[in-house]
Formats: sequence, C-alpha cells, structure tokens
Amino acid sequence: MKRRTNIRKLTLSAMFLALAFVMPFLTGQIPQIGAMLCPMHIPVLLCGFFCGGPWGLAVGFVAPILRSFVLGMPPMFPKAICMAFELATYGFVAGTLHNKLPKKKGYVYVSLLSAMVLGRIVWGMAMLVCMGLDVSKFGFAAFISGAVTTALPGIILQIVIIPVVVISLGKIVNKQD
Repeated sequence: MKRRTNIRKLTLSAMFLALAFVMPFLTGQIPQIGAMLCPMHIPVLLCGFFCGGPWGLAVGFVAPILRSFVLGMPPMFPKAICMAFELATYGFVAGTLHNKLPKKKGYVYVSLLSAMVLGRIVWGMAMLVCMGLDVSKFGFAAFISGAVTTALPGIILQIVIIPVVVISLGKIVNKQD
C-alpha cells in the first residue's frame, strides 16, 4: 500500500510540475500579468496539499528554475532563483501543516495563509540576499510592492480557488486511501 501511495504522489507531483510549467502561458507570457496572477503558485500549493510537504518543496523549487532554463521566463537571476525558494516554502508549509492539522475546512485556510505569508517572507529574504544585502536596491517598499501590492489579484485568486479544490478533491483522494 505504501508503494502505491508513493507512486501516486510521484505521479501527482509530475502533473503539478507540468501545470506549473504551462500555466504561465495563460497570462500570455506578459510578465506584468504573470506577476499579478502568480500562475505557478497554484499548482505548487496544490502539490503540497495533495502530496505532502517534501513533494511540494521539490516541485516548488524545480518549477521556476526549469521554466527559466527551458523558456527563459522568468529570468534566472534574481527572479527564478528567488521564486524557487518562495515556491519551495509554499509547497512545504502547505503540505506539512495540512498533514499535521485536523482535516477541517478552516484548517485548509490556516495552512494556505501560513504558506503564503512564509513564502513571501522567504522570497523577500532571497531577493535581499541576491541584491547583495543592499536595502537601496531591495528595501521594505520593494518587498511590499512585490509581495503584496503587485500580486494582490493572484493572492485573492489563490485564497478563493485553492481551498475549494482541496476540500472538493480531498474527499475523493481520501476515499482512495
């Protein structure tokens, strides 16, 4: 049974990685729209919820780097590198909290919001390090702009869509276990 579960998690993780790779095409490869809607974030968060923290971490870290390497979007430095740490945090925190907290609707939101906040903080720290710890290049105003203001439509989209998917599909997935 454990082998079957691992194969299912591997298969789902591959699917979520593929979704993270292709979903930015929905934004028409327009960086400004992609920055607003954050299309790679959704599959990574879902991977964490459905496959667990370690799988979410792996998919989150690989997705932006693979996409940058193959397509040149997002640019590798600093964007893809910093996004890798951010998305790895999303997947890990969402998956770990979801597995540890009670399987109730409200806790899906706790897991999601915790992952989103911690991921944004990790992104900010990664950006600061990539900018040589120079707050004149990446300070608090740049952090708020990149982490919240610009991404607000994507944040709202994630808060609306992800719990619905996790709660709806969670019932199906749990029946198969």
